[in-house]
Amino acid sequence: MLEIKSIDELARRVHEIIPPGVRDASGDLQKHIRATLQTGLGKLDLVTREEFDVQRAVLLRTREKLELLERMVELLEARLEAFTGPNH
Repeated sequence: MLEIKSIDELARRVHEIIPPGVRDASGDLQKHIRATLQTGLGKLDLVTREEFDVQRAVLLRTREKLELLERMVELLEARLEAFTGPNH
């Protein structure tokens, strides 16, 4: 989930780009923008940066293990072929 600080900052920026006449028509416009953003972003399947970094590290370790296993299989296949000959 996004931090509240980030949502507040996003709401403030959206509020700033609204033309002054429209902005002045509603004193609570920034609060409405913030609530709408929070609701909309809450429906998205988002993860925190920390969760993303953890999953990235897991993926990198998994990739390293897979590459090691692939090299081991290649070596075993080469040994098997040397032992049994190329026709088997």
